[in-house]
Amino acid sequence: MTVKWKALFVSLAVPLAVGGLSAFLTKDSMKEFSQLRQPPLTPPMWVFPVVWTVLFVMMGFASYLIYTSAAGTGEKRRALTLYAVQLAVNFGWPILFFDLNWWMPAFFWLLLLWGLILWTMLWFGRFRRMAGLLLLPYLLWVSYAGYLNLGVALLN
Repeated sequence: MTVKWKALFVSLAVPLAVGGLSAFLTKDSMKEFSQLRQPPLTPPMWVFPVVWTVLFVMMGFASYLIYTSAAGTGEKRRALTLYAVQLAVNFGWPILFFDLNWWMPAFFWLLLLWGLILWTMLWFGRFRRMAGLLLLPYLLWVSYAGYLNLGVALLN
């Protein structure tokens, strides 16, 4: 398999840019967040950017696998559009949660994101099994984030 370097770079850059912009927009709120009552099993604050960076790289590589797959153009377009929609929803969650402190609406937004990730994962898996599997840690992390989100909403 020949690597399409430009496509790989763009595939990795897009989710990292979305995550980086979201982090930039919410960075001032993180100090406030650390002062809130947290549910049990909340990790140290440094864990979040590390995990999200790894997940964004995995997402990007999954999208690259779809882009370079043998699927038809229309099928690829639908799969990558779904991927873009879930990425946009992902971008909105930290703003709702950290900047606006809308913890319960953010939880329901996260449920929407979870469904979109699952749908994207299943759609990707139809064309490249590995692309779907690369989204599994993302789905699991968002499940955990849902627990943390709901915990903060109920405790504060």
